Amino acid sequence: MTTPDTQRPRPGSDILRTALRRNVGAMTAGTVLMGMYQAAETAFPIALGLIVEHTMQHRSLGALALSIAALAVIITTVSLSWRFGMRVLQKANTTEAHRWRVRVAACGLQPVARDVDLKSGEVLTIATEDADQTADIIEVVPLLISSLVAVLVAAVALGLADVRLGLLVIVGTVAILSVLAVMSRRIGASTREQQARVARAGAKVADLITGLRPLHGFGGNSAAFLSYRKVSAEAKHQAVTVAKVNGAYAGTALALNAVLAAAVTLTAGWLAFGGRINVGELVMAVGLAQFIMEPLKMFSEMPKYVMIARASAERMALVLTAPPLTTLGEERPAAGGDLEVDCVRYGALRELKFEVGAGEFVAIAVYQPRAAADLASILAVNVPPGAFEGTVRVSGEAITDLSIEAVREHMLVNPYDGEIFAGTLRTNIDPSGTSRLVPEAVEASMLTDVVALHREGLDYGVRDRGANLSGGQRQRLSLARALAVDSDVLVLRDPTTAVDAVTEQLIARNVAKLRRGRTTLVITSSPALLDAADRVLVLDDGVITAEDTHRNLLASDEDYCRAVAR
Repeated sequence: MTTPDTQRPRPGSDILRTALRRNVGAMTAGTVLMGMYQAAETAFPIALGLIVEHTMQHRSLGALALSIAALAVIITTVSLSWRFGMRVLQKANTTEAHRWRVRVAACGLQPVARDVDLKSGEVLTIATEDADQTADIIEVVPLLISSLVAVLVAAVALGLADVRLGLLVIVGTVAILSVLAVMSRRIGASTREQQARVARAGAKVADLITGLRPLHGFGGNSAAFLSYRKVSAEAKHQAVTVAKVNGAYAGTALALNAVLAAAVTLTAGWLAFGGRINVGELVMAVGLAQFIMEPLKMFSEMPKYVMIARASAERMALVLTAPPLTTLGEERPAAGGDLEVDCVRYGALRELKFEVGAGEFVAIAVYQPRAAADLASILAVNVPPGAFEGTVRVSGEAITDLSIEAVREHMLVNPYDGEIFAGTLRTNIDPSGTSRLVPEAVEASMLTDVVALHREGLDYGVRDRGANLSGGQRQRLSLARALAVDSDVLVLRDPTTAVDAVTEQLIARNVAKLRRGRTTLVITSSPALLDAADRVLVLDDGVITAEDTHRNLLASDEDYCRAVAR
């Protein structure tokens, strides 16, 4: 049964409620401590007023010492309550932001429906900035409550001196918050638009980095730069708009707070001049009028942060509620087993039917590249079951009856353009650090020369996307990673297109040896890999048109010979 924490949140408001519910304890402790801080801050001018009044009536060293001790207690309370209150809240804030980052990253790693317009750059922005801003609600609520405590304490203290002073603070606070609540809605709308444009700019950068080499190849750098420049300018323009709105909000809040403080001070002076309050109460009123600006400022800023947190939560909901690309069953296939494609129709595939027996090494020679891509996509479960006809079975179980985790654990489909991550050769080959076949995978993929070339060996640093490796080295590194997994069923698509013929021959021999007894399917036009396979299937015009060994096909099929002979 799914627990509330593992269910996918729906709108942004649900995300905020989940964050608040999960941190009730920390927020309660933080609210109490921050309330003590604000109450002690408020008590300081009140204590000064009482001390002044008491000292004027009872002039004694004992009363002075007692007053100094009271002030020391107040100052100590202010210092410690702030220190520990903010420590509790910031720890909870950081922890909650980390939880949402992990959730967003986990969802971002799963393929989602094609009609959801989310790109990798957007997901990155949502997982960082939006997660942090959403978690800020953990601090906002306690600070909002503690500021309210300070305003109420100040209003009560001033009301005890004269009712008009207390009413002035209450009415002024309500008026200020009413004005700022209207302005905060504009901030929320502007912030949502800014975050969306920044995310789009991030996605554009990710796309440009991915296609940087092809862009250099056909001279598309200038057009790509202009495209990014336009998106970036839109993000900058919206950021300036948000800054203007925030500036107007902050300026209005400061002006209104100053007007209220001045009104309290002038009213207290008028009452003291008329003899309706004494000198001590005047000192207290003036002190509170100055102090009350801080909690009022904090209190008036909270609606803005609430709107920003809600806007970020709505952005996170885009990722967390994105429907999965495929919804599969819950079964698990038996260990080992075969792979069967039964009458599959999709894209360039027409009634495709073949079987790879358990422990067999089969190669498919595909004459049309589109058909190779379509077949790899279906086997990788990147195509929803309803989008193609036919059945794919693993160990006799239809893929639609298996859980996506079980398919991934049992069958690995390694793309020809596998990503290389920043780290080391070792972490790229074995990201989980649990493989026992790293040396064998390195040797089989002929990555040994890269390891031997550097003094650090497998700990040699690799830049993002393998920027410090050649095309052939990146391809061999990706192949080594696929082999190190040692999955029951391994599907390779064009694993040697960027290596020379001699290296390709050695890789083909090594892969066949390492995968002996394990089910392996290679989609390739490489003569070396085709020759190493137990049998070769010819995929032409979406169907299997021939089946035999590589050498027999070379001798008997002219089309095959023209397609694969080099």
